[in-house]
Amino acid sequence: MATYDLTPRIAPNLDRHLVFPLLEFLQESQLYPDEQILKAKIELLNKTNMVDYAMDIHKSLYRTEEVPQDMIDRRAEVVARLKALEEAAAPLVEFLQNASAMQELRADKQYNLQMLHERYQIGQEQIEALYQYAKFQFECGNYSGAADYLYQYRGLCNNSERSLSALWGKMAAEILMQNWDIALEELNRLKEIIDSKSFSSPLNQVQSRIWLMHWSLFIFFNNDNGRTQIIDLFNQDKYLNAIQTNAPHLLRYLATAFIVNKRRRPQFKDFIKVIQQEQHSYKDPITEFLACVYVNYDFDEAQKKMKECEEVILNDPFLGKRLEDGNFSNVLLRDEFLENARLFIFETYCRIHQRIDIGVLAEKLNLNFEEAERWIVNLIRNSKLDAKIDSESGTVIMEPNHPNVYEQLIDHTKALSGRTSKSVSQILEHAHAQAAR
Repeated sequence: MATYDLTPRIAPNLDRHLVFPLLEFLQESQLYPDEQILKAKIELLNKTNMVDYAMDIHKSLYRTEEVPQDMIDRRAEVVARLKALEEAAAPLVEFLQNASAMQELRADKQYNLQMLHERYQIGQEQIEALYQYAKFQFECGNYSGAADYLYQYRGLCNNSERSLSALWGKMAAEILMQNWDIALEELNRLKEIIDSKSFSSPLNQVQSRIWLMHWSLFIFFNNDNGRTQIIDLFNQDKYLNAIQTNAPHLLRYLATAFIVNKRRRPQFKDFIKVIQQEQHSYKDPITEFLACVYVNYDFDEAQKKMKECEEVILNDPFLGKRLEDGNFSNVLLRDEFLENARLFIFETYCRIHQRIDIGVLAEKLNLNFEEAERWIVNLIRNSKLDAKIDSESGTVIMEPNHPNVYEQLIDHTKALSGRTSKSVSQILEHAHAQAAR
């Protein structure tokens, strides 16, 4: 199943600290040799300040209590740098820890800066030091401290670019601490800024949307209402265009959300067209399952794809649930997926056949005749199928449903907008590449 592992595609769009949970999952699922994962961890840790963790991994990998001298030297550098940053930020940190002094702060940022300067001799230098201290804390793996200081920094910072960087860092820290509700709030703040007309450039806007969608996977698949929210975000035209242009592998997660969602969305029909359009650039068992059912009407192949889908879910770090003891369990999502996938198959089967033998259907469902009959009655009611049951012949009779010609015309013109936006994005990207040369 390593063929379907998306970590190599996803990792470049994440902060390196966010890659650690993915490596932890891969190690737990034993998708790759343990030695390979440990080496990947050390390579990743070498670009952070988490030197103690790197030393532990080195000892585990090479089964030794000794560590290289360069690791020891690196640790000394990190400790010295942390102490220097702590001293530079100390005046502002001391103020922030003083509850009575904090009461003097107001919503007016300009007033706060002036007040801090006049009463406490705290200026831009100390505010910048707080940012550097928070960033260093994050790199050391102290996500709680980093989140607190980045929040305070954003309340004092007048530099929109630096404030945006702090917001990304704050969201990453909340994700790593598994504070999903707070992380979702930061996600929404980021989305509002990225989608604003004042955002730097169209190209940066597209790239930021790509990053936002990748980071959001941690939040949406760990949030109670996340499967609805991922559709609300990913299926917006500007975000879906970014997926089609730069990150088609994200279609796996949008497809999964559509399948496990109890309430069928009106956008689902349009999404199937996207799956069909992007088959040349990306496909996996989950997207192929939808193509089998809704494009090719190949139900035997769809049944085969369901087994592959189960394996994909079991080996995907975002499509599972983390239990309290730290182990991964994908049972809930997998079972929901398979249950709804079967419904997709039989709903579509019912729509394209005029007469269905309940006995045959019962056999496929592993039910007796009476149970199958009740199942079909519920399916007809819930799916609003135009059908009736002939109890004498033991069949379901489906009424033909001819599509409205005007609806077909509207569907075809809708697709033009998506293709146009995609073409514009590709032209902008090409122009930027040419300018860079």
